[in-house]
Amino acid sequence: MNPIMKMWVSFAGIGLLVIAVTFISLSRYKLKGWISKIVAFIAYISLIIAGLIIFYIVFSGPSD
Repeated sequence: MNPIMKMWVSFAGIGLLVIAVTFISLSRYKLKGWISKIVAFIAYISLIIAGLIIFYIVFSGPSD
């Protein structure tokens, strides 16, 4: 993967982290019932995907 593509993938990971934080806060403090659980599920899935992306980018080593 070339360095520019790594940059965009890492931006996607950072964006997913921001979405996860926003959705978790929203589900805990603003929403009630089953909608809160759905939003929290989406938040945790995006958190896991973002973690995997960041893990890949960090441990894939320096760019070519």
